[in-house]
Amino acid sequence: MYQSSCALNVSIGEGEELIGRLKSSEKLNCILINIDNFSTVNSAYGYDVGTKLLCQFAKYLTVVKPHTSELYRYYSDNFILLDARELDRRSLGDIAESILSFFASTEIVVDEDFEFKLSLSIGISTARGVVNITQAELAIKELRESRKNSYLFFNPYSDYVHQEQENIYWITKIKEAVAEEDIVAYFQPIINNATGKVEKYECLARLRDDDTIVSPFYFMNAAKVTGSLSYVTKALIAQSFKKFSNTEFEFSLNITGEDLMEDYLESVLLKNVNKYNIHPSRVVLEMLENITTLDKGNSMRQLNTLREHGFKVAIDDFGAENSNMSRLLEIHPDYLKIDGAFIKNIVDDEKSQIIVDAIVSLCKRSGIKIIAEFIHNKEVQKRVKSLGIEYSQGFYFSAPQPDLVVVEDV
Repeated sequence: MYQSSCALNVSIGEGEELIGRLKSSEKLNCILINIDNFSTVNSAYGYDVGTKLLCQFAKYLTVVKPHTSELYRYYSDNFILLDARELDRRSLGDIAESILSFFASTEIVVDEDFEFKLSLSIGISTARGVVNITQAELAIKELRESRKNSYLFFNPYSDYVHQEQENIYWITKIKEAVAEEDIVAYFQPIINNATGKVEKYECLARLRDDDTIVSPFYFMNAAKVTGSLSYVTKALIAQSFKKFSNTEFEFSLNITGEDLMEDYLESVLLKNVNKYNIHPSRVVLEMLENITTLDKGNSMRQLNTLREHGFKVAIDDFGAENSNMSRLLEIHPDYLKIDGAFIKNIVDDEKSQIIVDAIVSLCKRSGIKIIAEFIHNKEVQKRVKSLGIEYSQGFYFSAPQPDLVVVEDV
């Protein structure tokens, strides 16, 4: 048994004992209890207070838990109750409710100076083996997508669990793709609406999986979760510079807030500028995320440095959630892409028409050129041109392709 390092006489199971207990063939109810925002206690009051708070918390858990349950400290502020009884969901829910209710009404005092009333998240799983912990952790993660100070049963059929399983699959695929150079660039033309000619291209990452080309819709979230986005971006940069080295076209590269936070773009971009003899003015850095991310760290400084080298900047999906017009004017991008949801509905939807008209007016007065995405038919393109939008992009002209496609005058 584990003897707490604090002065209170609290004996609970430790991690190794927990794993050994779970590895038995017995089916067990696993109730994982985590303190919401515990890291703020350490930050605000120090680790000594945090440790004493955990000791007090463990003491109260030994009191409030069912006498038939075994208490373990898994790690940090994660505690686990194991119960071998045959309990239905209602009974397990009652246990979770009693724990939540107790701590919601109990102030924990540390050193007679600090008082805490704790909020908890509880995940419940019933299975055999160590997978019990994994399932309970997933339940807590899913719970915190919508609320805290509550409990949730692990549900193998939930959308959240399905997405987590998808992420695990694509995490493996991304690692393999980076190692085998199977991150490939595709290119979608952008039409100058005044001339009807292709003037530039957007470069888009794809993943080659045997004979299948996979859209980033499936793997980009996994790349973000695993910190692999920079590998995808670097592969896209190298292949795009090579593709456009013997052309006069301008081309845009999608970059993310993570790329800026890793602070590698300047060196990688300039390396490729010199290698392929492409002037930076032909390269557009297209921000994938809302422009409020540029407030983080030194992202805005990097972006300004890249512009000083001659690189252009585009803001994507403007008009979507969190778009900020005052920040737009502060950044003053070379191009703005209107959120495709408004463009594809612009013929029939009055709200889309009003929003697009307002964005066009703002950009015209500010000297920002506009690119309309999601052009999917002749009627939408006609409407976009009538508004004086300079550029169009979409499947009406061409889907993204591995080579630079030729588009007839439109």
